[in-house]
Amino acid sequence: MEQNETARYVDLNVDVGEGFGPYRVADDEALLDAVSSANVACGFHAGDPSIMRRTVEACLARGVAIGAHPGLPDLPGFGRRELDATASEIEDCVLYQIGALEAFVRAAGGRLAHVKPHGALYHMASRRRDLAEAVASAVRALGPGLAVVGPAGSELLLAAEAAGLRPVPEGFADRAYLADGSLAPRRLAGSVLASPDEALEQTLSLLRAGEVRALDGGTARVTARTVCLHGDTSGAAAFALALRRGLEAHGYEIRPLSTGA
Repeated sequence: MEQNETARYVDLNVDVGEGFGPYRVADDEALLDAVSSANVACGFHAGDPSIMRRTVEACLARGVAIGAHPGLPDLPGFGRRELDATASEIEDCVLYQIGALEAFVRAAGGRLAHVKPHGALYHMASRRRDLAEAVASAVRALGPGLAVVGPAGSELLLAAEAAGLRPVPEGFADRAYLADGSLAPRRLAGSVLASPDEALEQTLSLLRAGEVRALDGGTARVTARTVCLHGDTSGAAAFALALRRGLEAHGYEIRPLSTGA
């Protein structure tokens, strides 16, 4: 996806399947109507076998590309707390989760398209080369055709490329950035964008100029070939649909990376 006005398409991805047992975090089916790619929780930070199966089937029914969303084994913390884990433990955790989701995808007649770590694992693997290589090794073990989604220039994407995988830089529609290009910590006021209009403005700036306004002043450079919005925020489905309609009104086609975005 080129960052200029001639690139009239964009991949929107969303985190889904993040309930557990009888508990639901979001209206996944409504979310999937608004996006082109899905990151499906694999059971460690959220999700369970039944939710994984239903989510995969819902993705396939809509033509939404399916990605694995492995996290740290931390259900109470929703995978957003950093854990002291070795690279070997991380590799095993990631391989276990991707393999579980891939089983449901294959059984339903689909194909796994990408892997995007969740929460704390996403940030840890983006900073630490040893953990990035552990994630890349786990993904590579399941097939070189899988893409790895992460921040542009991160250790995660560098390790993915070194492993012969397809690195896909990601931007965020609903999260504020700091001037250094990192996501603003959730503890800061304004770190989660409150309205679809704000998200649309940020996404258009990201796509057109490769930069966004920073929460701590100035601008942040953000390179992205896919744009994420979160499914666990209040009113996420309506938010996602409004963002999609806003992008389409500006001439952008929403389609998965696998079709050329």
